[in-house]
Amino acid sequence: MVGALDGLVVADFSRVLAGPYATMMFADLGATVIKVERPGSGDDTRSWGPPYDADGVATYFGAVNRNKESVAIDLGTDDGRDRARELIDGADIVVENFRAGTMERLGLGYDSLRERHPDLIYCSITGFGRAGGAHMPGYDLLLQAVGGMMSITGTDPDTPVKVGVAVVDVLAGLHASVGILAALRHRDVTGEGQRVDVDLLSVSLSSLVNQASGYLGAGKVPEAMGNRHPSVAPYQVLATADRPIALAVGNDGQFGKLLEAIGRDDLIGDDRFTTNSARVGRREELAAEIEKSLRTAGADHWYRVLTDAGVPAGPINDVAEAFELADSLGIPATAQIPGSSTPTTTNPIRLSRTPVSYRTAPPPMPES
Repeated sequence: MVGALDGLVVADFSRVLAGPYATMMFADLGATVIKVERPGSGDDTRSWGPPYDADGVATYFGAVNRNKESVAIDLGTDDGRDRARELIDGADIVVENFRAGTMERLGLGYDSLRERHPDLIYCSITGFGRAGGAHMPGYDLLLQAVGGMMSITGTDPDTPVKVGVAVVDVLAGLHASVGILAALRHRDVTGEGQRVDVDLLSVSLSSLVNQASGYLGAGKVPEAMGNRHPSVAPYQVLATADRPIALAVGNDGQFGKLLEAIGRDDLIGDDRFTTNSARVGRREELAAEIEKSLRTAGADHWYRVLTDAGVPAGPINDVAEAFELADSLGIPATAQIPGSSTPTTTNPIRLSRTPVSYRTAPPPMPES
């Protein structure tokens, strides 16, 4: 079956996560992605283990490199740079996430290539842009720290915590994909290529969404609140008789259903909790009242009762339980790649006419 991006060729000079995630999206959708790796060692994540899968591949590398080809090219040599230019000659898209200025120093920057390839789409992913932050390394932990995300994650302002995955890198890869697709649309209309720039700091700030707008629009500097929400209540994790449960009550109607489901009709019409603003102002008092009922039974019981009542709620699943949930709901969360003994997570994009495909396992280390 032909993929939506069949016929496109991506010269992938990226490594680690943000760039490889973006190029895997294109590969899943049918594009030919040729990954350029350092001779001898390859992508850094080839050695980021344990864990390793049954085929001996570092699972970090395996997470973002399916459906790709790989070549070893030493960009520090004249011969290597010539080979890179030959690869780009046959490509529609270049993706790179070296430190800003690196590709220019190698003679592989956009300005030097666009004269030869006016229709080339060239995507650069940097940590802090190509100006004042060009010298700064773009590691996700660093971005979560300086980009504000860590300050709003954790139990309290004195205990900053990073998100459990490199979320800024993943979001940067998705933003890069959207930018490249927009540039492809423009090229379809005009025949012109262009440069696509994505920096992780901008991605981090944009991804703060309501927290960023609260600062920009109201001068409110947000801080860590654990699992509570700054603008909605009850929207947090609460105790039950055994393990915690998450409640995401987003409106007054759902709040009324919650009170009925947990047997707290006495709180219906209580002036302390009749509006969301009132509930936010008394969230601790409200949480204590709700937990009185929740502690009479376990999380699984309340998950069933609240879900049946139309109240958004769920237990705190581990990763294995999360995959089991998807399976129980008929959501295909894993796929098998031909020739590989290791399952892969599915691409979450579902296309009715040109679905994604899982054709090849992450490529083995290429010969120099």
